Amino acid sequence: MLDLIGSAALTLAQAVGPDAALAAADAAATAVATGAAKAVPMVLDSGAVGAGGQGVLHFIGQSDMVGKSLFVFLMLMSLASWYLILAKGLTHLRIRRRSRKFLSEFWAASSLEQVENEISTHGAEEPFAHLASHAIHAQRHHTRYGALKLEESGSTAAFVTRTIRKVIDEETARLENGLTVLASVGSTAPFVGLFGTVWGVYHALLSISMTDGVTINRIAGPVGEALIMTGLGLAVAIPAVLAYNAFVRVNRVYLAQLDAFAHDLFTFLTTGQQVTDGSHERNGRTISLASHRGA
Repeated sequence: MLDLIGSAALTLAQAVGPDAALAAADAAATAVATGAAKAVPMVLDSGAVGAGGQGVLHFIGQSDMVGKSLFVFLMLMSLASWYLILAKGLTHLRIRRRSRKFLSEFWAASSLEQVENEISTHGAEEPFAHLASHAIHAQRHHTRYGALKLEESGSTAAFVTRTIRKVIDEETARLENGLTVLASVGSTAPFVGLFGTVWGVYHALLSISMTDGVTINRIAGPVGEALIMTGLGLAVAIPAVLAYNAFVRVNRVYLAQLDAFAHDLFTFLTTGQQVTDGSHERNGRTISLASHRGA
């Protein structure tokens, strides 16, 4: 636009005369320089507005040590919860796959010796194998040596029952490991974010009250930024709560299956007979297990 104005001025001056042309050229150069000088502050002002835009980083940068500490605390809670979610999710998938394989091999075994050989070969890497290994060892130890210590007192059935209960308690504690952290994050993260919002609004109102010409723009910006902390608190809490509920349900179902298996195993070890007459039906498959009492 400035170039067009300068060209028009030069053309008009040439039509009038050489002296006027020189004057017009000087005027055009002055106009171009003036326009450029005015354009530079406009560009700088627009860049400053873009750099000083509102957002999470701007709010954290303008907050004091309390606000920054709350933000770091929320980030640590989020990292801890997501680590537990991923770790426990992978652990549950691995345990379910190994448990399904062990149960299939256990009920298809022809004797307890074969079960023990499988456990000694592959190891007790999941709760069902762990329970079977300890229960079989307890039954054989008490039958062979009797009550050598106070914890082994009572009948074989009582000793096997205590062993099974102990293993189930250990597996329950192992499955519930980390759920306390998820529950704590889910219940406290919203309040941490709310406290950060209250703190940010308080300081925003203090700074606004010290300035003249208060408008809605001066109030909406800082208050809106302070609400970011509440959103962060909810973003941290919601995944933790959902994961906690999911893991609790999965543990409840899994422990119910483990308890049913413990009942069947206890009946077989103490009576030498299967739970049902004839064949033992598991997962829609008819499988037989030979009875070897005291084997």
